[in-house]
Amino acid sequence: MDEKRCNINIHVATSYIDEQSEPDSGRYVFAYTITITNSGEVAAQLISRHWIITDANGKVQEVTGDGVVGEQPHLSPGEEFRYSSGAVLETPVGAMQGLYRMEADDGMTFDAPIAPFTLAVPGLLN
Repeated sequence: MDEKRCNINIHVATSYIDEQSEPDSGRYVFAYTITITNSGEVAAQLISRHWIITDANGKVQEVTGDGVVGEQPHLSPGEEFRYSSGAVLETPVGAMQGLYRMEADDGMTFDAPIAPFTLAVPGLLN
């Protein structure tokens, strides 16, 4: 694959949702906002997602499905798509990583990796 032709950048911002969390019950709710930018030279559509969510106890959840938040955004070069979603963990710290399966307008499919990022209750990690 030509890296310059198909280049998807992914930026993640996370937050802890205190009002929806119940620490005494082992329920920690996190929100994340993802910005997907097509920095390549060819338009591409996000077809599916695959997430691996791991809590501090080593419990792993895998989430796969079509698109994101009910959409399969088509991004022309230079365009970006932003969405927010959430995850519920049994521990105050966890991590997520994954990939988006993309299909370029020329029919080539490729994976856009999502680097691991941390979900943590504020003040817990330095």
